[in-house]
Amino acid sequence: MIKYALKGHKTLNKVGFGKFIISFFLFLAQTSCGDIQNKSESTSELGPEKPNVLIVFTDDQGYGDLGSHGNPYVQTPHLDAFAASALELTNFHVGTTCAPSRAGLMTGRNANRNNAWHTIAGCSILLEDEELMPQVFERNGYRTAMFGKWHLGDNYPFRPHDRGFQNAFYHGGGGVNQTPDYWNNNYFDDTYFRNGKPEKTDGYCTDVWFDEAINYIEKTKDSPFFLYLAPNAAHSPFNVPKKYAEMYANTPIKDIQKRFYGMISNIDDNFGKLVAYLKDSGRFDNTIIIFSTDNGTALGTDKNDKGEEVGYNAGLRGKKGSHYDGGHRVPFFISWPQGDILKGHKIDELTAHVDLLPTLTNLVGIDFKPKKQLDGTNMAGVLRGTEKKKDRMLVIDTQRNQLPEKGRNPCVMSTDWRLVNGGELYHTKMDHGQKTDVAKKHPEIVQEMQTFYNTWWSDIQQDIRYAEIPIGEENANPLMITVHDMHTANSIPWNQVQIRKGDTAPEGYYSVNITHDGKYRFKLYRYPPESGLVLGASADEVVGNKFRDGLPQGKKIIFSEATISLGEVNLKTTIGTNNDFALLEGELKKGSYRFEANFITDDGRKIPSYYTEIEKLKL
Repeated sequence: MIKYALKGHKTLNKVGFGKFIISFFLFLAQTSCGDIQNKSESTSELGPEKPNVLIVFTDDQGYGDLGSHGNPYVQTPHLDAFAASALELTNFHVGTTCAPSRAGLMTGRNANRNNAWHTIAGCSILLEDEELMPQVFERNGYRTAMFGKWHLGDNYPFRPHDRGFQNAFYHGGGGVNQTPDYWNNNYFDDTYFRNGKPEKTDGYCTDVWFDEAINYIEKTKDSPFFLYLAPNAAHSPFNVPKKYAEMYANTPIKDIQKRFYGMISNIDDNFGKLVAYLKDSGRFDNTIIIFSTDNGTALGTDKNDKGEEVGYNAGLRGKKGSHYDGGHRVPFFISWPQGDILKGHKIDELTAHVDLLPTLTNLVGIDFKPKKQLDGTNMAGVLRGTEKKKDRMLVIDTQRNQLPEKGRNPCVMSTDWRLVNGGELYHTKMDHGQKTDVAKKHPEIVQEMQTFYNTWWSDIQQDIRYAEIPIGEENANPLMITVHDMHTANSIPWNQVQIRKGDTAPEGYYSVNITHDGKYRFKLYRYPPESGLVLGASADEVVGNKFRDGLPQGKKIIFSEATISLGEVNLKTTIGTNNDFALLEGELKKGSYRFEANFITDDGRKIPSYYTEIEKLKL
């Protein structure tokens, strides 16, 4: 206790020393009277150190993709060992896909409330006025960082370093090699973004993210840290170092699954390295470590050429994208050796990603008062074992469309029950595979859960709206908008394979806000500027191998014109195939608009500009 009280008082003048002596004896008096706060709750400068918080949130790794959950193939010894000593929440849920889960984790609010109900199409941009977990922790003296996958907006003010993360190193879009990501990234020796600026790396993506985390922790010793470590693995493309795929050479799963499982084993090795570092550095005991994932498995189970199911999904129904439990029930382990939460226990209480913000702030002693209504609940009492049961319900759904629709793929959850699609009822405590619909036997439970859903929907409806990308801001000028964020019901070229193929031509618009009157310059690209490719180019093929996907040769498209439409402003110019981009300029008035940027081909087809740079000219 005394060593913490002395911290920060190595050099004192006479006045300071006198104040210190008074404070020190007051400290001793409080200690003898038993008035000192618990370590996990103290906010006093003289009190014990606040705990660090580390959230490891992997991608597309489902509940069954762990050895500790009975998977007979996957090799995850480090995570299995961590699970054995940690507190496990066996009934923990997230969204059914990437961005909705991340939005819920960061805000404590369902993704339908904050424009993150989809993974593309302008509906994975977390609204600017939402309060995020890193902002809360930063405001309360924590150093904050994130490494890996963000997927909640690629433009100011939606990027991670705009939302409370002081140090952010991340890829673009929802995955490596997606449309907003740096050109030709393929998981190996990629270029990622350091607080918005491109930076070349060496090595495999997951190794890079974990090495960044260890280096950051090593340099962050004077303040508690809040670290969000979100690998893009095991998301497609299933590119993996050869040795990890070969670990599964003798298993009966498909070759592509061997790559997927290899990605998970690589995560496991890196997780083990991170935990070992924390223990060796003496920071493990006072670090809250959470391991969880963002949705159900992508490829833990699949059909082989004979139509047989191969792999493992812990008996759950559904995979990524499903509103049955296999799509959203995920692993969750939490460790804090020095804290007052349970250890080596399993709790089956209904818990979810939206609970983390109110729960973690309580555990570390932050007086958190949400600015908006939360869907999550403070579950600290459950983690401590002082509260046995919460009488609650939660809703998840799979929207993946332009606007949330009532009754679209809903699942109402309690600890023991699931109401799916408004009429299917499953007693998951006894039937975790959701094989037997018992709605007719329990109409009163169906009615109660449907009533909850109706009330919940009426409440969230008022929050549904699109985010607007601001144009003309001084600290984001110029900015690049990609077709990944186009509002459209058509198919979108959301990854660079599709950009290369050039076959996808959705019709749609971007929600933007012109923040200042003035003259603006537009540059319309087929390929991103860093590619060095002209408008009429055919990108070279990138050859793959057994363990990583290649990239196809780009399709040559002949453009003749480019157009801009924004409110009453319509611009047009002719272009040539050897131009790097199409250039247009015009006077704009501030306000909210639907913005369109398109090419016209020599045969009259309209194709959107896949990459559009916009700059306010300083005249």
